[in-house]
Amino acid sequence: MPEAALQDFYPDDLARCYGCGRLNAHGLHIQSRWNGDETVAFFTPQPYHTAVPGYVYGGLIASLIDCHGTGTAAGAGYRAEGREPGSEPALRYVTAALKVDYLRPTPLGVELEVRGRVREVKGRKVVVEAWVLAGDQVCARGEVIAVRLPPGMALGDKA
Repeated sequence: MPEAALQDFYPDDLARCYGCGRLNAHGLHIQSRWNGDETVAFFTPQPYHTAVPGYVYGGLIASLIDCHGTGTAAGAGYRAEGREPGSEPALRYVTAALKVDYLRPTPLGVELEVRGRVREVKGRKVVVEAWVLAGDQVCARGEVIAVRLPPGMALGDKA
């Protein structure tokens, strides 16, 4: 797998997301990388990510799927345009819809693997399916519909 994560190519003014922003000192710092036709990220929940003793809070699982999905969408956008991540203009995607199915409780104390696969790239929209594993057990699966952020929509821009 390449050294740099897809999120490492986000422009500084768009790299402050709580889930995946490299410039958010308090964030999760999710880092998604291509692994063939899929993307993969790893995250180890901390004791403060608890829902009930021994298990991960479901909102964290949703965040992992969400940010891994938008990172995967950015990578898919670059691939669809035949460009390398980091080439100009920079691509950044945001969540238009998020669906998460919790299949079993996710245990604390183990590294989680988040995988993603692009199902559709159409115009500004990318659909990504993702799943979270603890060891060999799939704990959650989800779908992210991501849309490309329009040019000029950056930190402090007003819509």
